[in-house]
Amino acid sequence: MTTESQNIEFKVNWRDEYLKWICGFANANGGTIFIGKDDNGNVTGIENSKKLLEDIPNKVRDVLGVLVDVNLHETEEGDFIEIVVEAYPYPVNYKGQYHYRSGSTKQELKGAALDKFMLQKKGKKWDGVPIPNVSVSDLKQETFDFFKKRGIRSQRLSDDSLSDTNEQLIENLQLKENKYLKRAALLLFHPNPEMFVTGAYIKIGYFESDSDLRFQDEVHGNLFEQIEKTMELLFSKYFKAFISYEGIHRIETFEYPREAVREALLNAVAHKDYSGGVPIQISVYKDKLMIWNEGQLPEDWTIETLLEKHSSKPYNPDIATALFRSGYIESWGRGISKMTEQCLEMGLPEPAFYYRSSGFWVEFKKDVYNKEYLEELGLNDRQVKAVLYVKENEKITNSEYQKLNECSRNTASNDLTELVEKNVLKSSGQKGAGAFYTLT
Repeated sequence: MTTESQNIEFKVNWRDEYLKWICGFANANGGTIFIGKDDNGNVTGIENSKKLLEDIPNKVRDVLGVLVDVNLHETEEGDFIEIVVEAYPYPVNYKGQYHYRSGSTKQELKGAALDKFMLQKKGKKWDGVPIPNVSVSDLKQETFDFFKKRGIRSQRLSDDSLSDTNEQLIENLQLKENKYLKRAALLLFHPNPEMFVTGAYIKIGYFESDSDLRFQDEVHGNLFEQIEKTMELLFSKYFKAFISYEGIHRIETFEYPREAVREALLNAVAHKDYSGGVPIQISVYKDKLMIWNEGQLPEDWTIETLLEKHSSKPYNPDIATALFRSGYIESWGRGISKMTEQCLEMGLPEPAFYYRSSGFWVEFKKDVYNKEYLEELGLNDRQVKAVLYVKENEKITNSEYQKLNECSRNTASNDLTELVEKNVLKSSGQKGAGAFYTLT
């Protein structure tokens, strides 16, 4: 039996307000409305079906300005009408209101959501909208110089670009429409893009727990400045470095791979929905790093699509192009696989990616199975040694614990029980000699 879905709606009787539903389907991916069926898709029948067969298409045409296919079905249970609505390439309105079918519900588009919808129907992206009363001379010279040097060093720009004027560079990056600069140009090169775009900055916070914020920073400026300042802050103030030596050379190894963090930050900057007015948020904990940006996945994409080999579909193509030309990002959608590879090479868990409500999260987990962190948890020397043993050998039994630490069975049992309680190890759940413990 057919059920209600994103493209199907059931109504028992016809009401003129259902023109809003037709408007919603026309503005989305199209769909079908059945008149004379209940919510479960059972035929209830309608009166005056032949009159409705004539009235409905006329009302749709007169009020919405679109054409629909209306079919009458006669069954033993009663008559019902099928209204087939095609997706329209231009915005359709119901008496000045713009409705949109999302999932199995209809919503009226207003504010930023309406702006985004109208741009999409016109084949434009948010970052490609032209802004009046701003000129290239208002942009920051130091950022142009920085961009050129990075682009030439990464071989994404030719050496000749050094002699290009700022106006020529903006033209070459297609950051201008007629005589107006695009929003992307202001975000990338203006000294204070927040004059034009609310929330165009980055917040960083160090959390002891979700409700215990210890300290925080805000990073302002244009996008190039935000990227550089954020990376500097994270690796100088928020992350610990482990010091080692190779001969006389001092080596700093940080808790997270620098290039993976940079890639996640660049993804947040390039794919953020800047119309939302909310800054990118970076949350640092003892054991994890979380980066959030407001935004949506491309239509019909899931998190699984991102984890597979996929095409590059930047939410802000003009911003992404400039970041690519500067040598910051690649153009083939390899960011997530690169982050994963770099974490695994460093012995860290794979980063997690998930989408919740209006935003996209990237979460890096620290390698908490190191001596320093384990001692911070209050583990004794035997327990630390056992956890490092499990890290190397994947599991440990009670008898192996006794042998490793030269301790009694009772001591081993107590130590292992405490490790399970502290969520460091988990038990296999087996009894007797077959029981073993692995990392959580």
